[in-house]
Amino acid sequence: MLGAASTLRGAARLLALGVLVLGLCTNAAVGGPAQPTQEGLVPVTTPQGVTILAELADTTEKRARGLMFRDSLPKDRGMLFTFPEPQPWTFWMKNTRIALDIIWIDATKKVIHIERNVPGCLRLDDSCPNYQPNGNALYVLEVGAGIADGLQLDRGTKLKFQVPPTVSPIPR
Repeated sequence: MLGAASTLRGAARLLALGVLVLGLCTNAAVGGPAQPTQEGLVPVTTPQGVTILAELADTTEKRARGLMFRDSLPKDRGMLFTFPEPQPWTFWMKNTRIALDIIWIDATKKVIHIERNVPGCLRLDDSCPNYQPNGNALYVLEVGAGIADGLQLDRGTKLKFQVPPTVSPIPR
């Protein structure tokens, strides 16, 4: 019995290794991994090769909360908002304690608008200012204030990132 169990464990390990290698080869064939490098983080790379690890805001709830109530944001971190369709998406800073750069990105992943050094807003009413691009965006990247300048991001800059595919519910 012990020999059979050992053989089964060995076969299971070999199968798992084969699946891992197949997955790596498949990812390499289609241009790299589609999933974030760290759980829940999407690498966003600038033309200079600098990478921002962005939390993904891909649901209504995550987009509504954004970076509210945070006391800090590391320089190499941000939040990437994804939307179901391109529009001039409006952002505001209610309950946001940190100043941010807000970067609107079109479907080709080109920067279309940047609001730099947007102050946080802790007003108790809903009178925080709104920020909106001058064109349609499919994505918005928020980073700490001053980061866009430090990364030399401007209108027309092309960013590289892959958003994980959305899992659709199985029809019944």
